[in-house]
Amino acid sequence: MATLPQHTAFDTAHPAVPAAFLVLTLGMTMASAQPVLIGISFVGAFAYSVCVRGVRASVASLRWQIPLVAVIAVLNPLFSASGSTEVARIGFRAIYLESLCYGFAMGGLFVSSALWFQAAATMLPAEKILALLGNVLPVVSLMISQCMRLIPRFVRQGRLIAAVQGVAEPRGVGATEAVRSRLRMTSVLMGWTMEDSLETADAMRARGWGAVPRRSTYARYRFTPADAAALAAIMLGASLCIAISVVATAQYSFFPTMSRLVPWWGYVPYAVWMLVPALLHVREAVRFR
Repeated sequence: MATLPQHTAFDTAHPAVPAAFLVLTLGMTMASAQPVLIGISFVGAFAYSVCVRGVRASVASLRWQIPLVAVIAVLNPLFSASGSTEVARIGFRAIYLESLCYGFAMGGLFVSSALWFQAAATMLPAEKILALLGNVLPVVSLMISQCMRLIPRFVRQGRLIAAVQGVAEPRGVGATEAVRSRLRMTSVLMGWTMEDSLETADAMRARGWGAVPRRSTYARYRFTPADAAALAAIMLGASLCIAISVVATAQYSFFPTMSRLVPWWGYVPYAVWMLVPALLHVREAVRFR
């Protein structure tokens, strides 16, 4: 049975539309060091991940993300002893509540950004990146598309090598043998990656890459009036959300004491912006069902 194509957010739009949305969203996410805005961005990115990958896969991805937040939160007070509320002391080093909360916020910001980059891989596949930047920045677009393609292949090949070699787990054998097995697997994986890169380069040269100053694209995307209207709406919405982010971030401070969070109307349009991909995905799924 043939697998039906998966429709995603901005699926029927010109590549410039999702590209503009993702650049603005990532910029706002990484620049908004305010707990509520970080939480809203995480919810929006995670909701889209659930729509595209499913609940089980999205929750499973948090197995490395949540511990990473905890690690950042624990390490931050050790390197940045700032604040006014002491909660513990390690030798001469004081651990402050403000530094701990700031570490949690930065960990959440990092995870939110990672989820949005993951969303970008589905909203902007390689062919759309090449269609958008192929003639303007051919080398950059090729590098982006190749990296987006290489990472999942790298993971799959690593699992395959581990299965073939029977990489030892620490619970079954000694720690020394487990480390040797992992290093051997890494060496094979790096060798495969370099060999694959050379084969890809030879194949591209054989197909005439760089032979002409302007390349063609397999999928031709036409910029329609609907795309122009969508871009205008994105710019208007982004202007409002950027203003909200600037005001919220400027009014909140972690040090020397944390500011008090209060209900605010600005969180509503910011949440709508972050939920747009999930809402559009549901709309596209219902439309093409």
